[in-house]
Amino acid sequence: MGGFFGAVSKNDAVSDVFFGTDYHSHLGTRRGGMAAFDEKIGLQRVIHNIENSPFRTRFENIFHEMKGTAAIGCISDYDPQPLLLRSRLGSYAICMIGVINNAKELIDRYLATSGGYFDAMTGGAVNSTELLAALINQKNDFVEGIRFAQQEIEGTASILILKDNGSILAARDKVGRLPVVIGKREDGYCVTFESFAYTKLGYEDVKELGPGEIVEITADSVTQLAEPGEKMRICSFLWSYYGYPTSTYEGVNVEMMRYRNGRIMAQHDKEVQNNIDVDYVGGVPDSGTPHAIGYSNEAHIPFARAFIKYTPTWSRSFMPTDQAQRNKVAKMKQIPVHELIRGKNLLFVDDSIVRGTQLRETVEFLYENGAKGVHMRSACPPIMYGCKYLNFSRATSDMELIARRVIIELEGEKGLQHIEEYSDFTTERGKKLREAICKELHLASLEFQSLDGIIEAIGIEPCKLCTYCWNGKE
Repeated sequence: MGGFFGAVSKNDAVSDVFFGTDYHSHLGTRRGGMAAFDEKIGLQRVIHNIENSPFRTRFENIFHEMKGTAAIGCISDYDPQPLLLRSRLGSYAICMIGVINNAKELIDRYLATSGGYFDAMTGGAVNSTELLAALINQKNDFVEGIRFAQQEIEGTASILILKDNGSILAARDKVGRLPVVIGKREDGYCVTFESFAYTKLGYEDVKELGPGEIVEITADSVTQLAEPGEKMRICSFLWSYYGYPTSTYEGVNVEMMRYRNGRIMAQHDKEVQNNIDVDYVGGVPDSGTPHAIGYSNEAHIPFARAFIKYTPTWSRSFMPTDQAQRNKVAKMKQIPVHELIRGKNLLFVDDSIVRGTQLRETVEFLYENGAKGVHMRSACPPIMYGCKYLNFSRATSDMELIARRVIIELEGEKGLQHIEEYSDFTTERGKKLREAICKELHLASLEFQSLDGIIEAIGIEPCKLCTYCWNGKE
């Protein structure tokens, strides 16, 4: 994934962008970058690798390296950005969040018709932000170019452009899968992915951009350059998993949604008489915890943290990039509270069950420390499809998804014709899926939140939510 923050001010904007960008560190751990505009210096840009050191540490000298009344910053799990470019549209800095799935097709077409070239990275890959800029630069102005790029891209692209006149162009992706919000303070305006990032800096809410909307931001104004479209498909996973608890998207706070989600799961267990003997309810930290609090409050079962995640040195859950090392680090982070585990029946709520690899490690860890039984509740439905619109998952194949893999093991390829049944706990196929995953992960019981349940917890019209990873509907 990734996140960005930009600001235009009557004073220096670098400080706000430094802290605002840092507040997106939960969304990416590979590259961080900032660009600024100063009337005397012009455009400046700094990029650092943040794989082994967080953004704040790597950019602690930025106040000596950069200054300007306008700046943008980006944290990314993939390509280095922002990029500085000189083009027919002028000089500018650009960053994006999202993914371009048809990059090869777009690159081949561009090279065949333009006579231009790209700066190739290791293995011949092209920086996605450079490809985005090449698409934008084919048109006569930024608005036309942004709209053209977003139409050509299969995937998602929300964009910040810092122009050489000190203004910022902000564009939300064409169907609003990701949030882009504007804040105001007496000395200027800012734009961000995470809303809490600007409230901590003294900005107040102005507006949330609509799908495909484009605005130009100066220290004195926000001017709409392109109206929003009607179709919205905001990512439901924002609330259940990767959104920050204090953020609000489309008027719905993440933490409050997770409490509701947990409550709905507990109500469901009561309605179907899943009468299990549980001593404590807990969340798989960190994003599972608020779901578990909601469950505990509704079920009237004590909430307890049977293990704590050690975060001083391994604070970011996406680190490192190698899956085997990530599994090892995930296990090393877990510090048990023996008095809350030994001889206890425990029910845990996790934000989701994707591959099941880290969850298996967690369950084994609990049994190794004396748990009598481990029950699991997933705060979202079984994930049946790898996301093709965003890049927050490291899955390279649908077969890495535990639910889909188990279906193949149970019924072969023909089972994929019955994914809707496998998602539904009331069907025979649904029961078999849960039984098989329980056996594989050594769980005493397992249940998933229903699609209707998670939509109810979010509280937004279903037609405005992207639920592709659960039901394959676009």
